[in-house]
Amino acid sequence: MELDIIDKKILGAFYVSSITKEPPLELCVKKTALSEEYINERISKMVKNGTISDDKTSLTEFGRTAIRVVLAGGVFDIIHPGHIHTLNAGKALGDVLVVVVATDNTAVKMKKRKPLHPEGQRQELISSLVMVDLCLVGSEGDIFKTVDTVRPDIIALGYDQVHQEKFIVDGCKSLKLDVKVARLQSPIPEISSSKIEKEYGEAIHGL
Repeated sequence: MELDIIDKKILGAFYVSSITKEPPLELCVKKTALSEEYINERISKMVKNGTISDDKTSLTEFGRTAIRVVLAGGVFDIIHPGHIHTLNAGKALGDVLVVVVATDNTAVKMKKRKPLHPEGQRQELISSLVMVDLCLVGSEGDIFKTVDTVRPDIIALGYDQVHQEKFIVDGCKSLKLDVKVARLQSPIPEISSSKIEKEYGEAIHGL
């Protein structure tokens, strides 16, 4: 079955709704900027093709397999062009991009300092990016709790993230997930949050 871009946006909105519990029709209208009447017509057709449930509230199992969900994560405290390139590359791997921002405690462990922006603000910032379909705050201590919630098809790792692919794959297998791991390369590796902080750290933290 061939789906067009609007079909995939609708399926993606239903997927996001399954996590956020927002009304799927409202999300579809927001994601597509199309009229509620037109979206309802499309949804009715997708009920007939078996991708959306008869009550129009959720994806069917077949509908979930019709889209690819990509999961990416990071601290995202100082947003820079490298982040934008990486998230665009992550979105290009699938139909739905879910981004997980590290909790404040996890950020301290990773960066050896308190983040400039608390987790709620970092979540809000990443949620505002056009390529991001859903942004979640991660779980403390166990990344696979969030993986189990999202149940992605692909996990996209940044070029400088320390996670090893085998660790990710093995953890996903324990959740009975067949996940592909992609290591994304930044076209501008000379730009990173740590380098920005090193060069401008005192000025930034003094704001």
